[in-house]
Amino acid sequence: MRSSKSRPRNKSNRNRSVGNIVNRVFDSSGPEGKVRGTPQQIIEKYNQLTRDAQLSNDRVAAENFQQHAEHYLRMLGAAQKEQDARREQQERENRERQAERDRERAKREASEGTDPAAAPQPDVAPADPQGESELVETPETQKTEKPKRPRKPRAKKPPQGGGAQATDDTNGEQNKADTPSDDAKAAE
Repeated sequence: MRSSKSRPRNKSNRNRSVGNIVNRVFDSSGPEGKVRGTPQQIIEKYNQLTRDAQLSNDRVAAENFQQHAEHYLRMLGAAQKEQDARREQQERENRERQAERDRERAKREASEGTDPAAAPQPDVAPADPQGESELVETPETQKTEKPKRPRKPRAKKPPQGGGAQATDDTNGEQNKADTPSDDAKAAE
């Protein structure tokens, strides 16, 4: 059973562009055998073979190697021209897109008006000098004065030398019979 991915027998697909020719590896069948590499490497190899043939006084082999080098030189030149044209086309398209974006941005800014910060601002009404305002007062804004309670005077410290005052051992309070009442202190 044949695979559906088998190569066709005709040569209709031979002249299609296959990726980047500059970096593609080729197999060249020259008079001295196969030369493998990128077009630049093949050109250098055939130029070296040309010099070797010239040194050995073999003009026919030198011309043959020179023609092989020229073939790959033309391929490389055409591929580089194509890349340059593609790059220029992309740069032109990018410039056109950027110019279109700039025009749209300018149009949008013109339709929106000027910068809101530069627009005239409304005047702020001066505050009422009498403090009367038309706003409703809420409990949070009302300042209510709390009545101040009179503070209790400090309790006097018992004398340090084990005086006449007796203290209750259970909670450390002074005996109520020995201390004057709060009313009597307030009267003083």
